[in-house]
Amino acid sequence: MQVSSREMIPTSPVVVVTRPLRQASNLQEKLQQQGRTVIVFPLFEIESISNNLELDLAVRNLHQYAVVMFVSPNAIDALFQCVEKKHGKTWQWPEETAAAVVGAASRQSLLLHGVSDTNTRIYCPRNESRTDSETLLAELPLDDLAGKKVLVVRADSGRDFFVDALKKASIEVQTISSYRRVIPFFDKVKQQLLSTFLQSACDWVITSSSVLTTLLAWCEQLDQLELLARGDSQKNICPAVAKMQQQKLYVPHFRIAEVARELGFKQICLTASGDENLILALQSQL
Repeated sequence: MQVSSREMIPTSPVVVVTRPLRQASNLQEKLQQQGRTVIVFPLFEIESISNNLELDLAVRNLHQYAVVMFVSPNAIDALFQCVEKKHGKTWQWPEETAAAVVGAASRQSLLLHGVSDTNTRIYCPRNESRTDSETLLAELPLDDLAGKKVLVVRADSGRDFFVDALKKASIEVQTISSYRRVIPFFDKVKQQLLSTFLQSACDWVITSSSVLTTLLAWCEQLDQLELLARGDSQKNICPAVAKMQQQKLYVPHFRIAEVARELGFKQICLTASGDENLILALQSQL
């Protein structure tokens, strides 16, 4: 069946999902079911840390920790990949060990791995409009945890907020890097795609503050390439950066919104945590 040019024009802004490809598919599918045009444009990829002896040891001794804190769904997936590799699918989360997560996506990831409120205590911010490290810390019984061991599973880079706050409360803290974020190469295909996005108003799904700096850095590269192509010496001209800062961002965490404002983004929609709330916000603002 032929498709007319009129039918090919989206009736609403294109949704650009910046997650890694594997983690974007579910959100992409649900948005497409709602009639949205969705393009996955990964601004980072996830790599597990191979031969992670620290994580192996922690999994074997997970019952020794009062709480295991996960900074993201990626941290959860990395731990359970280790569990399955070493212990198989019959392994069970120790009942005496609580879990702590920042948002709804991490709760869902725990549930997919068989960890729920029915078999352990899960700490999570109750205010869905502000799910970040600070609000999670407020949920923890710090006085009861004094002198006990807490494990923080995270990426190989990031804030030391949890570590510093827990140590200050006389809690024994161990951190394990379970994965790393890798920025993809900004090749010609990505350059062309980003240039196309900037020619119109898109809805950008941003679920990590670190991608914002990558996005602006890529825009700066577009500007430099344009200047070189024109032989222009005006180094202070940055239309791609300015256009990007005018795009509309949909972010599920207060901290991401703060970083976006600091970086000069003008249109920021702070949604509640979780894909369902992202979808609701994207549909309600059409």
